[in-house]
Amino acid sequence: MASVFSTIIAIFVMIPFLGYFISFILAKEILKNHRKAVHVAIDITTFLLIISVHFIVIAIWETSYLWLIFLIICCIGLVFAILYWKAKGEIHYPKVIRGFWRINFIFFFMAYISLMVTGLILRLLELY
Repeated sequence: MASVFSTIIAIFVMIPFLGYFISFILAKEILKNHRKAVHVAIDITTFLLIISVHFIVIAIWETSYLWLIFLIICCIGLVFAILYWKAKGEIHYPKVIRGFWRINFIFFFMAYISLMVTGLILRLLELY
């Protein structure tokens, strides 16, 4: 049972967009609202992308840079909070947290794609 559970989690970590589609379908059935379902699915996928980036980095360079990932997340949060405060004059925490999480989605989506391409290229170069 534990091996089946860990296999399912590994699939969602290595293919986070499968997690997006499944969470979107479930959220759409529960919420009955397409827009809210997309937001819930993106929020779940952000977490999966962060974990995926961590494991892809380990697969490529055989070392963990989890500290760097956490540092990047904190810097994104700090910069977003400062920019929000400069633009609005006050901080509305739910909006800042929501925006921060969505920016993390964009950043880690780009990092995921970049690392997948980098990993494929490096593996192909090892063959020759």
